[in-house]
Formats: sequence, structure tokens, C-alpha cells
Amino acid sequence: MGRPALLMLTREASPIVLRRYDLGMSITYRVDAPLDRNAIIDLYAAVQWSAYTDDPARLEAAITASLRVVTAWEGVRLVGLARVVGDGLTIVYLQDILVVPEHHRTGIGRELFLRVFEPYDDVRQKVLLTDDGPGQITFYRAMGFTEVSDLTHPISVFTKFA
Repeated sequence: MGRPALLMLTREASPIVLRRYDLGMSITYRVDAPLDRNAIIDLYAAVQWSAYTDDPARLEAAITASLRVVTAWEGVRLVGLARVVGDGLTIVYLQDILVVPEHHRTGIGRELFLRVFEPYDDVRQKVLLTDDGPGQITFYRAMGFTEVSDLTHPISVFTKFA
């Protein structure tokens, strides 16, 4: 279980953000905020997602093309990001959710997850692909997701990686 925190809703330039004050750590959450390419690359590099950082222009364009992007900031430093893609009506796909390692297990990932999906409560299909590490599986199960193999109705999943 996470540490106790005081959550405060504040209005900044735009949009409404949630500030989390947790043992001296102040995290600001922003929705669809402009992002600096270097901040994006630093964040993805911090979690060793080199498939993304190898082509910074493509990563920046992909983030811009997302349905919704929620970011977490510690002061001026980008420490987390979640983004979804899809049509926003029948399917929403969690493309990325990442938090710098020193802030793992502080609740930032959970906040990012909840905020990125918030406008899509009525969307029938919410989907993601992830590594099969126990931390990822535990996290997504805690967030209400079910592995395809655990569904009562048989379903197949197909993917093709370039």
C-alpha cells in the first residue's frame, strides 16, 4: 500500500491539475500539455525504452497523435507519462505508461492510469500489451484489467511487430 498523501485539486493556466504532496514530493498532473522533446527522451531513456528513443521525431509525433496524454511533473522535471490511442468511442488502447524508476511504487503510475482513462469510462474495449513481468501483471490486475487467458469467453489476440 502507498504512503499517505494529501491530494489537492488546483487550477493552473490550463488544464485543471492534481497536485500530490507526499512526504515532501510535489507531483503535478497535466493533461495534453505541450512537451519538450528532450524531456520526453529523458523519460523514455530512464526506463530504458530504446525502441522509442532511437527515433525521437517519431516518438514525439506518436505522442502528439495520441487521444489523450497525461503527464506527471516534479517541479519542471517530467517524471511520468501515460497515453492512450484509439477511436475513443469503441476502443481505447493504453500505448504507454512509464514512471522514472526513483518514483516507482509512489502512486504516480496509478494516478496516470486513472487520469488517462477517465474520459473513456463508457468505452467497451480498453486494451494494452505489456511485458509479462510480475510487477506489470500485478499492477494491471489491480487496475481492473484481465489477462486474455483468464477470460470466460474464448478470445484470441494477434499482434505483429516490425
